[in-house]
Amino acid sequence: MSGDPGVTAGDIARLARVGRATVSNWRRRHDDFPRPAGGTAASPLFSLADVEDWLRRNGKPFEVSLGDRVWQRLRASGDDFGLADLVGWAGLRLLDLRGDAGQLPWPDLEPDDPGLPGMLADLAAEHGHAAAFDLLLQRYVRAHSRRLGVTPADVAGLMTRLVCRGGDTVLGTVLDPACGLGTLLLAAPGARRALGQESDPSAARIAAVRLRLAGTPAEIVPGDSLRADGFPGEAADAVVCDPPFGDRAWGHEELAGDPRWEYGLPPRGEPELAWAQHCLARVRPGGHAAVLMPAAAASRRPGRRIRGNLLRAGALRAVITAAPGGPDLWLLRRPRPGERPPAAVLLLDAGGDPARAEDELARHPDGEFCVPVIDLLDDEVDLSPARHRPRQTAEAFGRRFTEVTERLRATAPAPPGLELRIPPRPLPVTTISELAKAGAVAISHAPARPPAGGGVPVLTVDDVRAGTGPSGTAAAGPGLIMLESGDVVATAAGSARVVEEPGAALGPHLTLYRPDPERLDAHFLAGVLTFAHNTRTGTTSSSRMDVRRTRVPRLSLERQRAYGRVLRELTGLTETLREMSTLGEALVRLSFDGLLDGHLGPREDDAHRGQV
Repeated sequence: MSGDPGVTAGDIARLARVGRATVSNWRRRHDDFPRPAGGTAASPLFSLADVEDWLRRNGKPFEVSLGDRVWQRLRASGDDFGLADLVGWAGLRLLDLRGDAGQLPWPDLEPDDPGLPGMLADLAAEHGHAAAFDLLLQRYVRAHSRRLGVTPADVAGLMTRLVCRGGDTVLGTVLDPACGLGTLLLAAPGARRALGQESDPSAARIAAVRLRLAGTPAEIVPGDSLRADGFPGEAADAVVCDPPFGDRAWGHEELAGDPRWEYGLPPRGEPELAWAQHCLARVRPGGHAAVLMPAAAASRRPGRRIRGNLLRAGALRAVITAAPGGPDLWLLRRPRPGERPPAAVLLLDAGGDPARAEDELARHPDGEFCVPVIDLLDDEVDLSPARHRPRQTAEAFGRRFTEVTERLRATAPAPPGLELRIPPRPLPVTTISELAKAGAVAISHAPARPPAGGGVPVLTVDDVRAGTGPSGTAAAGPGLIMLESGDVVATAAGSARVVEEPGAALGPHLTLYRPDPERLDAHFLAGVLTFAHNTRTGTTSSSRMDVRRTRVPRLSLERQRAYGRVLRELTGLTETLREMSTLGEALVRLSFDGLLDGHLGPREDDAHRGQV
């Protein structure tokens, strides 16, 4: 398959904008469907040229973007075992094109494809250097989803927000001693300096490239942090870590006398407790560390002595189950000399709602889910949040149950104002790129890192997603892009909104679309950018960076405004359904807890009906 990129069945589904099951049906029902050209029986690879030819001959619409072609060419340049090095090489090439490769080490390979450097340059010109690499990295992660562990974005955001608590408005140094691809360090954009260590040199190189492309001053070193700490003596302002779980060969014997084990020698089968203590040893007194831990680490008997010592010293402040079935988040704080430890620790099952964890921490140590430390210092020292749900009074439970039930009933959405058209009337379409070329919209990208300090409000990615006002700040300078009323601001994942009030600056990882109001309606454009990622009218979420290819109905300004009104209704419907989902999950959890605790029971007529 040399020289001919290989695509998976998932790639084919994405290119043809169909589901994986449809591709499986094509393979079974069409004898002329291309045979696998490589891969394995469980994960076959197909010739991209053959697939394109088959789709074209059978009248199946498809679109192979430049990003897809670059990725397939890159993947075909070597085997899967060296794919991480190929991705790192592509990132360094993009940095080199930007004149910013610096002293980062290049992998010991050079892809045997003379066309790749030119294609990477074209991809950077189309998307920007950082977005181009992010596009390739997404495909790499998807190709090795079973092998790579990437911290979910919402959990990463929660962890970095929690370590900023305690009065620090600006973080100086953030450390991740098991940084993987750099996800947690990238989630802390306010840090002035990022330090990371990763045992896999290829992953360390990718993390270093990502941080440099994002404009974050960083030092990433390869190596095992437990055996060969790359930052001995470093006192970071905050530490974040998603360590490897279950590694029994972590160095129990050789590290038995290590001074980092201030709270006890971690048992051989408790490597996560070694990572937790390593993080505490690398944060300054008064600083926080957020560490993801397997749920069992809160209750396994071999670790109870260390858990008890962490509680007694006030080093463990919270154990939070951020998502059902996922790992727990331990929030640690290095005590200051002579500091009195708190009398309670937060043990919270957040039920998939990160904001709830932040709200409860704001009430620590007096909140509803704070458990007295003295009650936990028994023979088990079980810190599992599920075992310590507070027993509510009947009045408090009743208020909560009634509130959630009434809110859910009141949230029932109205359908959008649409009418069925038979026969359908297809619309002529154009693309964002063509609109930009015609001068109907001007497109600008925010600087990767606005100047710190100052009092200029900055609209962030989270602000756009949440529909709130600007929460960031920056110093005034020529690099800032100031927003005007009627601008459309969009995230890479498809959230878009119309700017109503001018005066804020465009934040990192956002794109500004400034429409000509005489030719393009802002609300119409925002609606198309929001919904095109999940419909057949535009790119799919897996190729989300290719926004310029998004197809836009070509309409008169008056009709754009009518369509824009309906798209705003759809946006409201989406928000309503999201709120209903959250309320529904809360009602189910309350109902179950209430049934177990005796606060709730079946209705009397249902109970009598079931009696014999």
